[in-house]
Amino acid sequence: MSWRSSVAMPTLALLVLAAAACPRAKGKTPVKTKATKTVIPDSADQIIFGGRIFLTDQGVSKGVLLADTILNYDDGTRMELRRVNVTFYTSVGVKDGVLTSKAGTYNARLSRLDARGDVVVVRDDGKRLSSPQLVYDQVRNQIFTDSAFVLNEPSRTFTGLGFESDPQLTRFRCIRNCKGLAPVKIPTK
Repeated sequence: MSWRSSVAMPTLALLVLAAAACPRAKGKTPVKTKATKTVIPDSADQIIFGGRIFLTDQGVSKGVLLADTILNYDDGTRMELRRVNVTFYTSVGVKDGVLTSKAGTYNARLSRLDARGDVVVVRDDGKRLSSPQLVYDQVRNQIFTDSAFVLNEPSRTFTGLGFESDPQLTRFRCIRNCKGLAPVKIPTK
């Protein structure tokens, strides 16, 4: 007997025993798991530190998106963002407000930013909006959420679950559980 056959016989015996102990051999079907889209940094197409994205509409600057880290996926059409800061501009280029959040996803095909984690929008007219999640749809020129929110204006405060508004927060529509608090002057005699 050669050394190959003396090694091959015990190896073959082990494989037969392993196959007999396999769950499939006992009539059980194996569990199949579905692969999901990953956002693991090492699977990104590109990683950018200190990135800047210009938000434009037909050549007019609508804002500048800054992020501490940008992870590009899907050939650069989907970007996962860390430490997000967006400065909005009016149609004549005047700074209009700032959005900050811990994270976000920017879809370049849809021109849509989904900001997550302590989202705060501070407008130059004194309005301050906070929510755990907020979507800025550049094409529709709209911000909205289905999460809880607090809108502080200089003279009143609104809370609720979900809203739709223009970025200037002038055409604001609350969806559910809407409450408002405003000071009222009571006339004296």
